[in-house]
Amino acid sequence: FFQKTLTAVKNWFTLFGWSKGQNPISIPYSLRRDVCKVQKTSSQEKMFKHNLGKDTKTVYDMLFHLSGHLLPGITLSQSLPVDPVERMLQLHWQHSTLLAFLKSQGAYLPHVRPEFLLEPDDYKKWIKMQTVLKVMKNSDIFSDKHVFVLEDRVFETISKRAWTDVLLQIYKVFVLPRVSSRNTTDLFSLESVQNMPRIKLEPLSSNIYSPYERTILTWLNRNYEKNRKTVWKDCQKGEVPPTRWIVNFDLDLLDGLVLAAQLGSYCPFLIATHFVRMYTNPRLPEQFLHNCLILVNAMHAVSLAVDIKV
Repeated sequence: FFQKTLTAVKNWFTLFGWSKGQNPISIPYSLRRDVCKVQKTSSQEKMFKHNLGKDTKTVYDMLFHLSGHLLPGITLSQSLPVDPVERMLQLHWQHSTLLAFLKSQGAYLPHVRPEFLLEPDDYKKWIKMQTVLKVMKNSDIFSDKHVFVLEDRVFETISKRAWTDVLLQIYKVFVLPRVSSRNTTDLFSLESVQNMPRIKLEPLSSNIYSPYERTILTWLNRNYEKNRKTVWKDCQKGEVPPTRWIVNFDLDLLDGLVLAAQLGSYCPFLIATHFVRMYTNPRLPEQFLHNCLILVNAMHAVSLAVDIKV
């Protein structure tokens, strides 16, 4: 389950998380590696700045693209100190700032600590420094009392989970709120859907979905009920599918019919070329696969390339 979640997160942020097109990422490796655009180097007593290139994109570029905000004290052309320990401390502070900023926007990340976002070598330096400070007992550089000393393999697992959760919370606080609910009062104005059960949009009416996700569910219900008789009136593999109440994003979408109704609403030319060949009452795995093949082919036909696998 976690691997499927990670893959979905990686695909979405690769496609839509950056300005000026796609930027392939790997979780957590590229996010931990690409933390600055300018790398300082020293030669004897002189200091040089090595530009890593305009194509280097950091998590701060992604955050600025999605939220329009820069983190306090951090610029898009951020550079890091030459000294390994100072570099680690700078990165720990930047990750702390990132987490604090996301929490201030409504992200829920109590289980993610800044050191979990570091590279493994930097994490070891941080643990070593914590051990020294604990012995000295006279430094308040870090206020955290609890230090998690993780083995290499465990750290990689924790770091991957931490970065995945950070990206999910970035999506939650900066992407989902773009869903507008101003027209939801008109979504059930059609006579055909007036008697359907309503999905409440109040914040406390669900402990699973946010108001924005429930707005999307309302939109799915409205479009499906509005278009099912139009999309499948000339269906080759069954009758018009019955009314249904769409209340989740997994089980209710498995047969491809709900998503096909959405595409049919905005791209009616796909009905005759694709959707009339769908099974409207699928029961066998082969029929579900058949429907989803048609749906993905329809998405490709309109260049809706979101890397969805059948």
